[in-house]
Amino acid sequence: MIDGLKPYPAMRDSNVPWLGAVPEHWATLPLKRWVKMNRAVLPESTPPSYEIRYLDIGSVGTGILTARPKHLRFAAAPSRARRVVRDGDTIVSTVRTYLKAIYFIERDSNELVCSTGFAVLTPSTGTLPKFVSYLCQSSAFTDRVTADSVGIAYPAIAETSLGAFHVAVPPLPEQAAIVSFLDHADRKIRHYIRAKQKLIKLLEEQKQAIIHRAVTRGLDPSVRLKPSGVEWLGDVPEHWDVRKLKDVAGVQTGLTLGKEYLGLSTNSYPYLRVANVQSGRIDLRHVKHIDVPEREAAGAMLRPGDVLMTEGGDIDKLGRGCVWHAEIPVCLHQNHVFAVRCNRSLLLPEFLEGLMASEHGRTFFQLTAKQTTNLAATNSTTLRTFPILLPPLNEQQAIIDAIARQTNAVSMSLEVTHREIVLLGEYRTRLIADVVTGKLDVREAATALASEEQELQPLDEFDDNSESKDDSVDDLNDLDEAPEDPEP
Repeated sequence: MIDGLKPYPAMRDSNVPWLGAVPEHWATLPLKRWVKMNRAVLPESTPPSYEIRYLDIGSVGTGILTARPKHLRFAAAPSRARRVVRDGDTIVSTVRTYLKAIYFIERDSNELVCSTGFAVLTPSTGTLPKFVSYLCQSSAFTDRVTADSVGIAYPAIAETSLGAFHVAVPPLPEQAAIVSFLDHADRKIRHYIRAKQKLIKLLEEQKQAIIHRAVTRGLDPSVRLKPSGVEWLGDVPEHWDVRKLKDVAGVQTGLTLGKEYLGLSTNSYPYLRVANVQSGRIDLRHVKHIDVPEREAAGAMLRPGDVLMTEGGDIDKLGRGCVWHAEIPVCLHQNHVFAVRCNRSLLLPEFLEGLMASEHGRTFFQLTAKQTTNLAATNSTTLRTFPILLPPLNEQQAIIDAIARQTNAVSMSLEVTHREIVLLGEYRTRLIADVVTGKLDVREAATALASEEQELQPLDEFDDNSESKDDSVDDLNDLDEAPEDPEP
């Protein structure tokens, strides 16, 4: 895709550290002089029955929506549902800026309203609207936003700071060439990712079938059965016990973010979020830290063998989890991740992990979850009622070993495919950054690509964005209010 792309023939120093050298003929100017920011808001006098389509931060990923806009009456909408967004605008998250929630409003003639946790950027005359969006999605821009944000648990940036950013702006025909090239590249990358995600779904279904059979029927096909007493489960081996989770394990609920510890001595600890806990694996690419008193940390400290379990997210991922093997020696977890601590004289952690991943586990969470428009959630009280199948310990270990053998090839394929998706995302991010900051000249390439535009069919963005949702459900109870600018 980038074969044959070359640097611009003439460059100059932009005198802007995050931009570096830019093409000689590009302009550099503050963002607030290039676009209009936050010009339209819904007045408080809006009739209560007025219907809006609302986007909050949890509905937006980087360049995509992770959930469709919510239809709400003004009276029922959050107090932060005030910024009016129109076709051609770009919205940029100014709170929880690590989420990099940025989206371009395109082909949407109906009025949208977004949270005040976004800055709404409206292009000025002589600016191609989608170029604004690509520039804001570039890693150079988002890294600068996060670097200039203030706050530990909920980092945020004020409008004055964002507006002071200097950006590099090419002439309008060049903006069009850049948008054409990046649109084409983005479609190809998203098609690749979609294909990988379909493969992951098939592999996970195959793995789940193997696990379900093993943890609900055991390894002996001739074993005598008895009713389990669980409506959706049917019969289980006659010599197995059926108990509730609370009878065989404890549930640790974790840290609540955003607390203040005035006057108390604190230490910095790494902690796990929903994004770090995947099905059957830990993702430690992005681990955050938090400053808390030692006593507070003690109640959220992870121990080897804890079974991590997510409190909320998409309904098909609710209750996903894995065994913690102290990959980080001293580590905490936030309250949207449960740490289930098994009584190992009755239940092995890996066997519980299998029960969670089985169809039995998925059915339990789907039937008991509290669901909203876009998300589902459980709580520790409900979790403690999870029906646990209890073979003897030696049989649990035999089942665990059999599952590992039978799913080894599938697990390796899943790991490779997940990694390929990560690399594709990293490639997209780097490509956008190199193009919109003038490190690569795509003018000729954009002309050559015009003949290929019919090769790829457009995608429904809700079919290929599952990887982008993990961070957005990280803090389900957080407010996303933007920080106020300091008084002059």
